[in-house]
Parts: sequence; structure tokens; C-alpha cells
Amino acid sequence: MSLYPLTQRSSGILLHPTSLPSGKLDDDVYRWLDFLADSGQHVWQVLPLGIPAMGNSPYQCLSAFAVNPELLPDNHDITVDEEDPSFLQWQEEQSYWLDDFARYMQIKRMQGGTSWYEWPEPFRNRHPEALSTFTAECADRLHLVKCQQYHVHQLWQDILSAAHEREIHLFGDMPIFVAHDSADVWAHPENFLLDSTGHSRWVTGVPPDYFSETGQRWGNPHYNWGVMVERNFRWWQERMLHHFQWFDLVRIDHFRGLEAVWMIDADCDTAVDGHWSKTPGDELLTLLQEKMGSIPLVAEDLGIITPEVTALREQFNLPGMSVLQFAFDAFEDNPHKPVNITTDRVVYTGTHDNNTTLGWYQSLQEHEQQHVLETLGIKEGNDIVDTMITTAMNTNAILSMFPLQDILKLGEEARMNTPGDADNSWDWKFEWSQIGPDIAPHLKEVTCHAKRC
Repeated sequence: MSLYPLTQRSSGILLHPTSLPSGKLDDDVYRWLDFLADSGQHVWQVLPLGIPAMGNSPYQCLSAFAVNPELLPDNHDITVDEEDPSFLQWQEEQSYWLDDFARYMQIKRMQGGTSWYEWPEPFRNRHPEALSTFTAECADRLHLVKCQQYHVHQLWQDILSAAHEREIHLFGDMPIFVAHDSADVWAHPENFLLDSTGHSRWVTGVPPDYFSETGQRWGNPHYNWGVMVERNFRWWQERMLHHFQWFDLVRIDHFRGLEAVWMIDADCDTAVDGHWSKTPGDELLTLLQEKMGSIPLVAEDLGIITPEVTALREQFNLPGMSVLQFAFDAFEDNPHKPVNITTDRVVYTGTHDNNTTLGWYQSLQEHEQQHVLETLGIKEGNDIVDTMITTAMNTNAILSMFPLQDILKLGEEARMNTPGDADNSWDWKFEWSQIGPDIAPHLKEVTCHAKRC
């Protein structure tokens, strides 16, 4: 396990592996690492690597532990001898999630892709006899699922080593909640607030705010924190340690959920009717700190954040997030304004949920564009992307991160995700021809000038 404490100024690029030209963990990855090194970048950030439950969103996955086998290179041989010592050792080390995941995937396939809470009762409620018979009858299929996970794990470990050889750290992303239809909820329903049929009693989301009159209803099941505490947060420990087998640094999405969560009755179609419920995030983070010594997490604390959430983040010395696209309002205490960005922040020009910086600027009204230019001290919109990158680089943030789309000065057509528009999201890819010979030297110059090399 390699951890990356954020103790010195650095910068990096956000690019999901599916946005590589091949969309695979193949030679494109090593060419990408070389580009990062040539441009003076020390961090590669990705989105969650899991198997999308529906559509292509990596934030609703079939497992909190498994990685999408679609990332395997084309024609990659995934066969492994069942008696191979390395495979047997890995299988034993991963048994806390792997066996149930393989069963879940195979039963789901046999049931035509239906959600686990719609399966026949013996499978839905995990009757030991039914699972034992199934495991024996489907041994070859289960082995194949495990082989896929073994190979993608081995590939990533090679990538991790190659990154470290280039002094590049890998930055992962952990959604705080898991999908209802996932191996985790099926295997451990007691960890979640479900009824006797496996359906959610309460679901996740956020309340109405300035941006939405009805709030956001995400629909994930809530954790049964009482059971989590009784079990010494075992599932959370396993999940966190698993992520640090893959990454040096991890962003935890919706960090405020470790202080309190918005509880929505599952029968409600919107997030209007809900209530806040405290969560034992301080106990969880204390335990993780005791186990790991330090917790290399970045807290996604965007949106309306209470003093209690900030206090929890600061208690464990976790950097928060600032996004320059949110900086141009009339409030002097806006934490996204460059002058307000402190060393305990990771600054972005924009995130995967934002428009590209060029697309964002072009979508503004003329008077808004003028305000942005005046605030940044430039006269022409042609310089907007370079100026935003340079501004972020020169803030006090410990880490500056940039979507590749901004490095390439691409417009709205290259946007990764538009929240609420699943049909037109998550499918952007770049081409190597877009990375001209002057990009790496220029980016390295800007990076070194900001003392982030």
C-alpha cells in the first residue's frame, strides 16, 4: 500500500481511463504517463473504476470493490490456472468481497439482468443451500469472473509501478454511497436500511436549494450506521484499504455525508420531504487514522457546507475542494475565489460534472464574460483557458488539478458529464493528434513557474 500525503505543492490532470483513445488499460496508459511526466505533472486523477450499474456512470456501480473488466485490453487472455499460486494467494486476499461478487454477477446474468431484490427468494435472501448448490454448478463461470478481476488488478499494479517510476501518484475517487442493485447490498443487507423484501426504506439525496426547488433524489440506500458501529466499521475498513491498494490518494465524494445525511422516504418521488440525520464519521475517520497512520483523502465539500462539516474535515487534516468556475460571484468570502483558496484545498478549473472551461465561458452572457475577464485581469476571451489554468496553478492550494479537456482548450463538445443527462455523458475520448508537441513543454513551464514541478 502506497500513500501520498499532500505535503508539497504539486499539480496533475484529471482523465478517466475510458477517455483514453482506446478506452482500455493498454499501451495508451504508458504513453499517457509519459505525457504527464514530460509536462511536469505528478498526479493522475481518475473517476471510479467500477462496473456501471446502468448507462456509463461510474458513480452507480455493481460493486464497491470490483473493477470494470471492460478496461481490459482487447484480446487480452484472461485464463488463469485454478492452481496458479499467485492467483490462489490473490483470491484468498480478496475473498472478503470476491466470492460474493462472482456469485452476484452470475446470478444476475442468469436472471436476465434483474436487480437482486427481484430474484427468486432463495437467491434474494441468500439461502445457504441454494448458494451452495449454485456455487458447485457454476464453478467455471465463477472462476471466469474472478479471472477477469485478477487480470485487471495485475494490470493496474503494473500501471501503479510505472507511475511511481515517473514520480506520478494515482488519485482515485470513492462515491460515499453504493448502488442499491450491487453485490455489496445483496451480500450485506444488514449494513443498509432495507425492508424485509430488500427494498430501501430511506434513500439518499440533498434537499432543495438555490439550484433546485425539489432537491436531488439520488436513490441509493442509506447505511445502517448502528450495525456499522457494532461491527467496528469492518465494511468501511475493507473498502478503504482496498482503494489504497489501487491509489495513493482518494477523493471521497459527498464528504458531508460523514457528518450528516439527508434522509428521504423511499416512497417520495423528490427530495423535498426529508430530514438530516447525524452520522458517526468522526468515529470512522478516527479508526481509519489509527489503522493507517494517516488518511490520504480529499474531501469533496462542494455546495452548501455547514461549520460542522468543515470542523470534521479540519479535525482530520483533509484538504477540501475549490473550483474556479464557481469563483465569479459577489460574495467576498466565496471559498472558490483565488484569494480565498488556502493550502488545505485542492483547486480545479472545473470537475467532471462541470462544462469545460471554454464551454463554460462561452455559455455565459456577455456581461458575465466581461466580469470574468475583469476579475482575471485580462482583456480578451481568447486567453480565458490559459489564464484560468495559470490562476489555479498560482493559488495557495496544495494541489492543482485540471481536466485534460482544459489543457487541450476544448469546448462543450468535450464535456464529460452533464448531471441528469445520462444519454450524453461519460463517453468523451481524446485523440493523440490533439496533443501537439508544444503542449507538454508549455504546461511544464507554467507548472514550474508556480513551484509545482
